[in-house]
Amino acid sequence: MSKARHYLGLDLGAESGRAIAGTLADGTLTLEELHRFSNIPVRVFSALHWDTLRLWHEIQEGISIASRGRELSCIAVDTWGVDFALLGGDGALAANPRHYRDARNHGILEKMFASVTREEIFEQAGIQFMVINTLCQLYAMKLAGDSALDHARTLLMMPDLFNYWLTGVVRSELTIASTSQFCNPRTGQWATKLFAQLGLPASILPEIIGPGQKLGEWNRIPVFTTGSHDTASAVAAVPAETRDWCYISSGTWSLMGVELDAPVINAESLELNLTNELGFGGTTRLLKNIAGLWLLQECRRAWLAAGTNYSYEDLTGMATVARPFLARIDPDAFPDPGDMPAKIREWCAAAGQGVPETPGEIARTILESLAFRYLEVLESLERLLGRRLGTIHIVGGGSRNVLLNQLVADITGRRVVAGPAEATAAGNILIQAIGSGQLADLAEARQVVRRSFPVEVYQPRDAR
Repeated sequence: MSKARHYLGLDLGAESGRAIAGTLADGTLTLEELHRFSNIPVRVFSALHWDTLRLWHEIQEGISIASRGRELSCIAVDTWGVDFALLGGDGALAANPRHYRDARNHGILEKMFASVTREEIFEQAGIQFMVINTLCQLYAMKLAGDSALDHARTLLMMPDLFNYWLTGVVRSELTIASTSQFCNPRTGQWATKLFAQLGLPASILPEIIGPGQKLGEWNRIPVFTTGSHDTASAVAAVPAETRDWCYISSGTWSLMGVELDAPVINAESLELNLTNELGFGGTTRLLKNIAGLWLLQECRRAWLAAGTNYSYEDLTGMATVARPFLARIDPDAFPDPGDMPAKIREWCAAAGQGVPETPGEIARTILESLAFRYLEVLESLERLLGRRLGTIHIVGGGSRNVLLNQLVADITGRRVVAGPAEATAAGNILIQAIGSGQLADLAEARQVVRRSFPVEVYQPRDAR
């Protein structure tokens, strides 16, 4: 029997963060959630910020809890993508990091294309065009004359910032750098030519290093890079064995794509507005960002403000018995926070469709619309790759939604394998285990996932 080793995965999503301990012994991984905390943005005047210092406090609290009664082999941080911090010459924050939904980014793509064409940007970065991208945020800062950019000496993506505070080491991890839209996925290096074309200071870009490398120590505990973009860690924990599969990392966002050996940067992938992000083990995640359960999260917030606290289980139950196919929305048409139920009703009325009124009808409309959007993305990936993808692996918190899983199987006509729900934490920890020498490679890590976590299989039914 192999000696058990203990790891800590610090997983920060756009809605909440967790400190999850992982014990790896005899080819099996067990996870234990030790600390959970909310991740609520803060508005100051018109600007939307992350509560970065509170998140740092929660990270330290999670490490402290995990260190009681167990010897940690190492720890690693993953977060959501695209957001960043700027440091001044003294190493302190030049400004509090903004939230990717900050209104300053609105309309920035058209202004950016006036300096560099869409085709030139995609050729250098291979990333889906969204106003939330780091490149767009930086260009918005430049056009606004933001003094933080003028005084910045270093740019760190969010997990890189926390790694810096843990170790004092300034590096950018590859998978999170690849979400920025100024990292070349062919080379794994910064697209400095693109920075120069947009008048941005390439001197602020730190050295890029890969996942699974030791950065330094926090209180004598080794700190490693992992798949620092949460989707990279989640995809590393997909329990797949063949190549005829795609994945949906289901949470606030739905990240749907395939794992490839190299990026696909051509006219067709540009037209489809796909993303080439880098993963563990030299892989590329060719994917589409879709506004996922964010819509349901915003509805919950609106109903809570009106006096009713529906759980996700409540909403799924009501959606299950609600009228099917009342309306179909574009999930990506609702990027801004606000009264989401009202926005959805207004959108459906304007489109001449049935208008969902009850919470159950609205929840069902969201879930059905997501499944139809997945079908569109699936078919576009199959056309681009020239092959059929017979299995959809759904991982992450959204994999617990039984209704959504069955709708995906029914509407796409594909076999759906749901789980593990804690794929991001599992992938984070397994990449640490590879980096520290307990596991050999990604293939062995996925064997561990298959042994450790049960999955649910959904077969398609004739639902339409």
